[in-house]
Amino acid sequence: MNARETWRLVVDGDLPGARNMARDVAILEAVSTGLSPATLRLYGWDPPCLTLGRHQGLDAADLDFCRRERIDVVRRPTGGRALLHHLELTYSVVAPLGTGPLPRPLQDAYRRICEALVRAMRSLGVEAELTGGEVNLALPGPQTTVPCFEAPAGGEVVVRGRKLVGSAMRAHAGTILQHGAIVLDWDGRLQAGSMGLADDSALRPHITTLADELGRAVDRRELERAVVCALSDHLGTEIADGGTSPEETLEEDRLTSEFLIQTTRGGIS
Repeated sequence: MNARETWRLVVDGDLPGARNMARDVAILEAVSTGLSPATLRLYGWDPPCLTLGRHQGLDAADLDFCRRERIDVVRRPTGGRALLHHLELTYSVVAPLGTGPLPRPLQDAYRRICEALVRAMRSLGVEAELTGGEVNLALPGPQTTVPCFEAPAGGEVVVRGRKLVGSAMRAHAGTILQHGAIVLDWDGRLQAGSMGLADDSALRPHITTLADELGRAVDRRELERAVVCALSDHLGTEIADGGTSPEETLEEDRLTSEFLIQTTRGGIS
């Protein structure tokens, strides 16, 4: 019997948005060149941060509202639509395609990761499932202003048709970065205002949270354990505690400013 592949686990606290995105990409570059092992990273955001898809226009954000409410605005390295990261746990999977537990086709790899997330949610008592239909990994155009949670697609983690996890993927040199928000709770005022909406009535019917489904607050460590166990079991990997390498840290420092659009201190870079 072949030995199980070992992935690295990086558990971060709450970091600024641009640094979170730079760290994900630094890990992607290191894994794609064989300098680092496949990695599961779990993290949060401080301050709250609105991320825009890789080629999405600034019209998707209300920059004045974000400045007033101390919400950072950054650009993701992945596609997808605008998403406010606030009351959530974010997961990030960086792994090669076709040489380990992830298949080579992007849609299949995306679904396999999301299947593991469904397994994690069910372990907590949430009746999650995947939506049917094709996974849409195409980048939205620059004029797209539809928020992430208003546009369910194939392969999404949902409960009774309402999205619980919003994910996006990027491929680079035979390796993928897939990251996404697992929603713990909901602040409708900040969610709507950050995207220039009068209220969250266009968003809330499409979204559910772990607090909604379980009727209680979910401790982040409890959720982290569920995600690690589910990914390990579903993908057939060992997942061992680790940290980022000095090379990844240097690349993260170099990249951080590239993802920044607006900080809570004001100004657009």
